[in-house]
Amino acid sequence: MAKPKTKFVCQECGFESPKWLGKCPSCEQWNSFVEEADTPVKTQGIAGFGGMSAVSQEKPVSITQVDSASEPRILTDNAELNRVLGGGIVPGSLLLVGGDPGIGKSTLLLQVSHSLTGKGLKVLYISGEESTRQTKLRADRLGALSDQLFVLCETNLEHISEAIDRLQPDFVVIDSIQTVYHPAVTSAPGSVSQVRECTTHFMRIAKSKGIAVVLVGHVTKEGAIAGPRLLEHMVDCVLYFEGERHHTYRLLRAVKNRFGSTNEIGIFEMRESGLVEVGNPSELFLSERPKGVSGSTVVASVEGTRPMLVELQALVTPTNFPSPRRMSTGFDYNRLSLIMAVLEKRIGLFLQNQDAYLNVAGGVRLDEPAVDLGVAVSIASSFKDRPTRPDDVVFGEIGLTGEVRGVSRVDQRVREAQKLGFKRVILPESSLKGWTPPQGIQVVGIHTVAEALAAALDD
Repeated sequence: MAKPKTKFVCQECGFESPKWLGKCPSCEQWNSFVEEADTPVKTQGIAGFGGMSAVSQEKPVSITQVDSASEPRILTDNAELNRVLGGGIVPGSLLLVGGDPGIGKSTLLLQVSHSLTGKGLKVLYISGEESTRQTKLRADRLGALSDQLFVLCETNLEHISEAIDRLQPDFVVIDSIQTVYHPAVTSAPGSVSQVRECTTHFMRIAKSKGIAVVLVGHVTKEGAIAGPRLLEHMVDCVLYFEGERHHTYRLLRAVKNRFGSTNEIGIFEMRESGLVEVGNPSELFLSERPKGVSGSTVVASVEGTRPMLVELQALVTPTNFPSPRRMSTGFDYNRLSLIMAVLEKRIGLFLQNQDAYLNVAGGVRLDEPAVDLGVAVSIASSFKDRPTRPDDVVFGEIGLTGEVRGVSRVDQRVREAQKLGFKRVILPESSLKGWTPPQGIQVVGIHTVAEALAAALDD
């Protein structure tokens, strides 16, 4: 009897090798190879698949003859999700939602499924991790009960495919893709081979039947979606559900979107009744801001088309060690080191013997350069122990020579500050051109970091 053939597959990127390797030559991960049976996949037995000999029904068409009319999107009752997706769910799209365990992925998708049934759509929720009774208990708590919401506890790809063909839903949720297995693949569920084959099958279902399919993906300890990188390339949209375990706020961020922008974020609050969208995140993030305390500064950031006012908190204290500590939460560590170097070289703040800690209040993460000036003001305020004015908002990009560069969407940032009752905005002088400041708020244009610190820390 012939010995069965085996191969070793990297569980991070899907690289295959005839022998075990300690380090993957493709993604350079250590100890990521797992032995799997080298068995060709037979797909003729699954509905929606055709073998290699199947004749394609599609014929080449001139691109000038293709109908370019935009397909109507499916709008949910969740405005935050619609914003992140670029205006709603596109029929026939394949979406991937990832996030830490317990962050609220299943809760969000169950709420969205219920909202779609209210628009006359048929929804199939397939859970491989919970029984139908457990899913029903969560639906009772969320108030997500509808006759058009069907629940199935199944992990076999053949049975799932048959259920989709029999029910013909408009929206399908697979929770999660790591639990679904292809019966013709001998490797364990969640392996590279299983995830790749199952995702390919769901992609064909979505494109051929026009069904919007959402896949829930597990994440690794580094925060990336588990499985091969090919998984993110195959889907149309990749959403990450972020948030701190000790905060009730959750952020939904798109890192890939073929039908919209990847700059938008959705903000939710986790309550006992489920996830509730946050309409005014600026007021939420500033609700517990202390006044008259050094190191606290409000910055105006823009995520996609939405301006947000967020509090930055800095703590600078003398160190007892030869090498001072630098810690940052919600802001890039390397950018923090760069700003502190500018403050030391151009402003003359002696920070070599100081520990520096920076925190973005509320658990949100800021990535745009317009936050630089707020970080510099917070660090200088804590170092000099001089609080900033409680009705000031600061934003601007810092250059290595100490200059403050202009940023985009200045009028939106200033109007958001005015709406929340702030009296003064410190911003780059070059950003004052081309728009008129609103009434009731003072606008201070500056050229350098030194001018900004003089304006912000002047009693």
